[in-house]
Amino acid sequence: MSIPQPVEAPLPGRGDLSEGAETRARKATLLKALRQWVDTEASAGTNPDRDEKIDWLRALPFAVMHIACIAVIWVGMSPIALMVAGALYAIRMFALTGFYHRYFSHRTFRTSRTVQFVFALIGAACVQRGPLWWAAHHRNHHRHADTQLDPHSPGIRGFLWSHMGWFLTIKAFRTDTTRVPDLAKYPELRWLDRYDTLVPIALASFLFGLGVLLHHTAPHLGTNGGQMLVWGFFVSTVMLFHATVTINSLAHRFGSRRFDTQDDSRNNPWLALITFGEGWHNNHHFYPGSARQGFRWWEIDLTYYGLRSMAMVGLVHDLRPVPAWVATRTRK
Repeated sequence: MSIPQPVEAPLPGRGDLSEGAETRARKATLLKALRQWVDTEASAGTNPDRDEKIDWLRALPFAVMHIACIAVIWVGMSPIALMVAGALYAIRMFALTGFYHRYFSHRTFRTSRTVQFVFALIGAACVQRGPLWWAAHHRNHHRHADTQLDPHSPGIRGFLWSHMGWFLTIKAFRTDTTRVPDLAKYPELRWLDRYDTLVPIALASFLFGLGVLLHHTAPHLGTNGGQMLVWGFFVSTVMLFHATVTINSLAHRFGSRRFDTQDDSRNNPWLALITFGEGWHNNHHFYPGSARQGFRWWEIDLTYYGLRSMAMVGLVHDLRPVPAWVATRTRK
């Protein structure tokens, strides 16, 4: 009679350990991505195979912000909510164009450390990332405009990519501080750049709270928390974003070229109106060192007018002008 051989039992939990490890890995990846929403230094290292891919998880708040605009159907509107939305568009657009662009990116004027931080804070409320990130990417754009190394050239990557696709890639989430050593020496700017997401969260919370307060204390205004949040934050911010990035996607395709530059930058008066002067883009690419981008008297440049007003009261100084020789260097 044969003796039954013992059957080797699987090690306890061997399959469970494998599944558990996979689950833990997925959770770790998710937690890391969530952390990256509020801490830019938590981003992954360079991976050439994935750098140009859209990071869908980190892009989720960007998508939600757009979808939230649909809520205007339910919250309705009121004059006060529309006024707040318009005011926040204007104030934040000026912070972007005057400070993120002309100051942090190109250093076309000087100001105090306090004013520098205040407008960096307002700029962070635009949901276009921190001042170091913005300046680093913009300086890189000027260095490689409309070449394969330009992250948002419409002539190479197409409209959608230059308008917003590049903004959502794994590579684009990182801040390359080697491009902005003059800014990285300020610890408060580094902190703001790292935790820039906290600023729009605070703004959205404040607007909702303000709407609730007005609903109870001034009901005749006809507004509420939902209106102030949707119109004041979501609608205003989405409009601000898309107006800003038209300079990437449209101002390199449509408009006139006064100067022969090595890129395809164009002057577009319509874009100049909605971006407070940034639409004079061919001017800017020819001579980016001026605080003024509307080189002619009839080229409306609201950002420059704002900077001149600030200079009159001593908040900024040493605005770099358009040199006289620039006027003679036209195509016509």
